[in-house]
Formats: sequence, structure tokens, C-alpha cells
Amino acid sequence: NWSRLREDWRKIEEESLHLVAPVWNGGTRGIGGLSRVVAPEGNQKKGRSLLQFLADRFYDVEALRDHLLRKRVSKVHQKNRPFNHINQRYGPYVAGAYFILKQGGAVRFQGREWIRPNQRGHFSLDFLKLQAVPVEAVDASGCAINYQGLDSLLALKELQSLWLQRCPHVDDWCLSRLHPLASSLQELSLAGCPRVSERGLACLHHLWNLRRLDISDLPAVSSPGLTRILVEEMLPSCEVLGADWAQGLKLGPEEQPRDTAGPIPA
Repeated sequence: NWSRLREDWRKIEEESLHLVAPVWNGGTRGIGGLSRVVAPEGNQKKGRSLLQFLADRFYDVEALRDHLLRKRVSKVHQKNRPFNHINQRYGPYVAGAYFILKQGGAVRFQGREWIRPNQRGHFSLDFLKLQAVPVEAVDASGCAINYQGLDSLLALKELQSLWLQRCPHVDDWCLSRLHPLASSLQELSLAGCPRVSERGLACLHHLWNLRRLDISDLPAVSSPGLTRILVEEMLPSCEVLGADWAQGLKLGPEEQPRDTAGPIPA
């Protein structure tokens, strides 16, 4: 109905999604073409024109949602494509660094300073000369790396530090793929990854050289305190950060907090 459609469109505008609406004869038409449809005066009139545009090209709200979901998945897939031509010409170190920088992350070659993109996402290409210099640290915090995109990182055989903080697409399957870095990886941060659960953390047992692991703020982990204890037993040489041992554990009757305030004397 119209009320649901208005509400969904308001959410779409808030998320600043770039919508490309399908025409049902098989072609596509960009929403940028609305300049010919939307009247220039007044937000209300503009809103009605947008709603009419959507209503003319989508059967219902579910069709719109399905289309937006496909666009999101396609965008993530595009971001995680491998740069095979760079790998062939410059080698895996440069190709891996280029992949991370294009994602908006940062890299550090061995013995060098950190390389980061600027606010516009631009970065210097001087690192193309470092074909023989290993990448020792990657900061991919907040990047859209997924299972496919890990291919560009697993080729960095000398990688020592990897930050995957707040990566929305890093899940248990991704963690199961990190075993090629077992001999080199010493520091790993998974803080704030919404799709990492106890099953994924159990896959880290093969990272025998790990010395520091951050598992703080993992909403998919039901018992953070107990999980930390199990991870510490699994990786005895690793410092595990991010969860108090009692967090998520139920207290017994004798451990329940009590009201220590006494009665007010008469």
C-alpha cells in the first residue's frame, strides 16, 4: 500500500542508495533520469513524483526490496573482485596492497610507513615498485571484504598483523580460510564483526603462531566470557582481548547482587 511504500522510500533516501530501477521489458533505467520527471519546486511534490516513478515500475514493495538487495550483493561482489592483471605484472604483494587500498584500508610493507588513501579514496602508486617487499600489516577495518576477497590477502604469506574490525561481511566461513597464514600471522582483530560466532572462532585453532587476538563486541557470540576461556585454552600462547571471563554467564543464587541498603529507622 501507499503508506508502506512511502516509509520504505524514506528509508532508502536515508541510506543514500543509488537506485537503478528495472523496466519490465528487460532494460534498465537509472534514477538519475528523474530530472525530467520530478518538478523542481517543493519536497512534497518531488516525493510524490518519486513515488509515482517507483509505482510505475515495480509491482509492489517486495519487488523493490528484492531489487535493492540484489544491487547491494552485486556491489559487494564487485568490490571483492581480484586484480589479476596487477598480480601478473607486479606480483601478489602489490596486488594485495592495491586490493586493500581500493577498499579504503591501509597497508604496511616490511620496513616502510603505512600507506593509506586520502579522504577522496586516492593514494600514491609508488608502492608498485615494491614487488619484492612483503606486506607485513593490513588494516581493513570497516572494509567490505568477504569470503571471495580473502583470496587477495591469503597470498601475503609474510603477513603478521591483520585488523578486520567492524567488517560487515566477515563471517565464520571467512575465518575458516585463514589457515594459509598460520606460520606468519601474530595479531588478529575481529572486534565488532557482526557475523562472527563461536563456530568461526573455533576455526582459529590452526593459527598456532598467533600472539594477540581481539574478540570484543561480537553480537553473534552468545556467551563472550565462556568463549574467551575456550579460545585461551585453544591458543595458550595468545593474549585474548575483549571479553571478561564472567560476561554472559548466569550467576547462582548466592552470587546475585543484593540490596545492601538497610531499612530506614523509625
